[in-house]
Amino acid sequence: MTVSERPVAVPPVDEPAVGMVVQFGLLAALAAGVGLGPAGWLLGSAYALTSWLLLNHALRRSGRYVLGPANQVTLARATLVGGVAALVADSFRGNTPIAVLVTLATVALALDAVDGQVARRTGSTSALGARFDMEVDAFLILVLSAFVASSLGVWVLAIGALRYVFVVAAWALPWLRAALPPRFSRKTVAALQGIMLVVAVSGVLPRPLAIAWVGLALIMLVWSFASDVAWLWRARPRPLRPETLDAPRQISASAQS
Repeated sequence: MTVSERPVAVPPVDEPAVGMVVQFGLLAALAAGVGLGPAGWLLGSAYALTSWLLLNHALRRSGRYVLGPANQVTLARATLVGGVAALVADSFRGNTPIAVLVTLATVALALDAVDGQVARRTGSTSALGARFDMEVDAFLILVLSAFVASSLGVWVLAIGALRYVFVVAAWALPWLRAALPPRFSRKTVAALQGIMLVVAVSGVLPRPLAIAWVGLALIMLVWSFASDVAWLWRARPRPLRPETLDAPRQISASAQS
């Protein structure tokens, strides 16, 4: 094989950078279509840059150079979530395009069922993918809860904040970092949060019913987190009691006598 015939190594595409470019494209489309204001541009741009930095860092730490098909779907979801965040940030100046907001959020939620299937079918499941998917879900719930809180009350923010409170608590309490066993109810409650918040965002429910609806979502989420915390507490490592530490010595002493 001559030098000219040798295959040329093609460097991998910087997929996080592509995602950032697409994110700015979506922001530009929203600006042209519904008149995205300065607040939306500011939050959307910060989200795009932060996502690019964090995803690049996560790829380097995992030793990977490409996202893979499942994570590419999650990246598409993350881009839609960036659009939702920009619209919510801009909503406080009034005239929120509810139809566009609901559409972006609904597609992002629908794709949540796709990336997992793609990962399983392509054999590309990974810790990076699971964490990426979780963070996108958590931020979408936080953003949607912020929008609903503006009309129903600040208590709705608890829906979006609970997961981050759990993460902060885990820094101080190492036993909260243990791996949880799979639980169908946890997945169901997590999926319902986004759906119930999108229904509340759409405005189809009268205010009293919307309060009850979102309140039910919060109750289910608190129950789910409480169940996980209770399991982790029961499974936490326990220090050996003094009498347990003395037992081998007593056995050794009796054997020598």
